[in-house]
Formats: sequence, structure tokens, C-alpha cells
Amino acid sequence: MKNILISTGGSGGHVVPATILYEHLKDEFNVFMATDARGIQFLDKDKYNIEIINIPKISKNIFLLPVKIFSILISILKSLFFLKRKKIEILISTGGYMSLPLCVASKILNIKLYLFEPNMVLGRANKLFINSCIKIFCYSNMIKNFPNKSKNKISLIQPLLRKGFYLTKIEKKINKNISLLIIGGSQGAKLFDSVINESIIKLSRKYKLKVFHQVSSKNYTYLKSFYINNNIDNELFDFNKDVLNFMSKSNICITRAGASTLAELIYLNIPHVAIPLPTAKDNHQFENASFYQRLGCNWVMNENEINNINLTDKLINIIENKEEYLDKKKNMKNFNYQNTWNNINQKIITTINEN
Repeated sequence: MKNILISTGGSGGHVVPATILYEHLKDEFNVFMATDARGIQFLDKDKYNIEIINIPKISKNIFLLPVKIFSILISILKSLFFLKRKKIEILISTGGYMSLPLCVASKILNIKLYLFEPNMVLGRANKLFINSCIKIFCYSNMIKNFPNKSKNKISLIQPLLRKGFYLTKIEKKINKNISLLIIGGSQGAKLFDSVINESIIKLSRKYKLKVFHQVSSKNYTYLKSFYINNNIDNELFDFNKDVLNFMSKSNICITRAGASTLAELIYLNIPHVAIPLPTAKDNHQFENASFYQRLGCNWVMNENEINNINLTDKLINIIENKEEYLDKKKNMKNFNYQNTWNNINQKIITTINEN
């Protein structure tokens, strides 16, 4: 069997797809995974063959530049030794700056390189290696900043989902019992942990409300006190918890616009308000959310324009306007009719074996 290495790290948005790729490939190939110190917190060390290869963030401080360059060179050397020791034949990079040493090393060793781009904007690391890759797995061929001369390298797949999602069917509808899911992503979201609180209070006075809120550890105590003090039924959870469990109990969601989270919500037909992270690289979260908005699958709000009044009005309108709510569910269902584990599995494996 061929030896394949999946490179990932940084945020959960990079790591989650990497674990899904691992599951798709593990029965056909010998699969290893490389990550950095940040990415390891999202991985089960006992489940994957993991190698930690760190790369420092590029600093804007010119005085630190020589140190950073030296550290990057060390990371490339470590990558070279690792690839040779494990006899890696194929590298699959999920993007991000942490993939740079391995991608450079794969080019030096003439190892086949595949890229993965789940966002609607081509990531900077992927753009750097687009000429060197064999294929790039994408959800769309309308990705922004994608070089026209390389579009023949796109291998279209349906959005990657963890296997458990295919076994879950949700038929929850909106009614006077509101199960609100709040997802801020692996990086946390100050907006979701403070600004929307007033809207939650107003909803709790109008409806029977249960809130499932993804929180960062530093804000757990504050938010728990907020919900207790306002007598609002709630469950708090962190990024590493089984989000499928909370999604399956929800009938409406407020979320960031990471590619994995949107794919999961869309597949489970959960109507949601997407509030893209305005500081996301190349505004990719906005492009992700807008892609699904054009398909009639969600609502998108600009964080810089949000206040407790217009957010509350939006949520109440969604709850009261059953027809629009049901249209969103119908559009999501139509979008996902070909998204099966087997379809994706066959496409990925066939693409790798044919090249």
C-alpha cells in the first residue's frame, strides 16, 4: 500500500477535514498525519499516526525575521527527514502556513502533492503550491483568486463530513420551543460571548428557549453565570465536544462561517444565521457564507452592522416566518442529495490512484 501523509494544524477548521480525509483513506493506504503544536489539541493522539512539525508564525517585526527564517529552515529539514524515514509517496496538505515546510520538502523529494481547499477563496499556502500539486480537492470550481491556468487541477467533491453525520437525520421544525445553537468556532468569538446576550434575553422572554452555546474555556464561567442569572436553560460546550449531539437537538443556529461548520449545518438542514469573522484571511468566511446564501440555504449578517435590536428582529422574523424557514430547509436538502460517504470516498481514492 502507498504511504500517504496528511498535513494539518493551526485551527480546528484545518484539523477536522484532515481527520475526515484520514478516515476516507485509512483502509486503502498507510496513512500518517503531521500537525503543529496548536493542531494537536484537536486530535486524538491514540487514534492517528501523528508527527508534530512546528513552524513559527511569520512576524512583522523585521528584527525577528532572521530567527523566523532559521526556524522555518529547521522545520523544512525536519520535514525532509520525516518524509524519507516514513517513505511517504503522497502528501495531502489541508492548507495554512503550518503546511509550508512539508510542501517544500515534498517538492525537493519529488513526492506527489495534493491540496485541499474547502473555502470559497483560495488560501495563500495553497496558492503558493498550486503549480506543484497533482490535484486540488475543492467544493466548487468558482473559487476566488484561483488561477485560470490551474483550474484543470480541481477535483470536485461534496463537502466533507464526519461519518456520524450521515447516520443522523433531523426533522426538527421551528415552533414556540426554540432550541438555539451558537457556534463560535475553535478560535472562540467575542461577539458570540457578549454582544448577542441581549438578544438571547429578549428571545427567552418571548419563547420557551433552550440554548446550546459553544464557548472558549476563558469565557465559560462568565457565560454560565449569565444564563443562570437570567434563568435561561442552557448547555455549554467547547470545540472538542461532539457538536453533532448539539446540532441534533437544535432548530435554529447562529454561527461563524467556517467551511466545516457550514457544511455540517447544511447537511443536517438546520436553518442558520451566518456571521462571518471579518478578520478571516482574504475574507474567506464571508465568501463561504455568501456561497450558501446564493443557494437559498442561510441568512448572512455583517458583524460590523450587528446590534441587539437588528439581530433580535432577524431571529424573531425567522421564527415567525415559517414559510421562509421551510424554504431554507428544502434548499439545503436539495443541495446535499448526492453527498454520501461512499460517493466522496470513491472520488478521493479514484483521483489518487489515477494520478
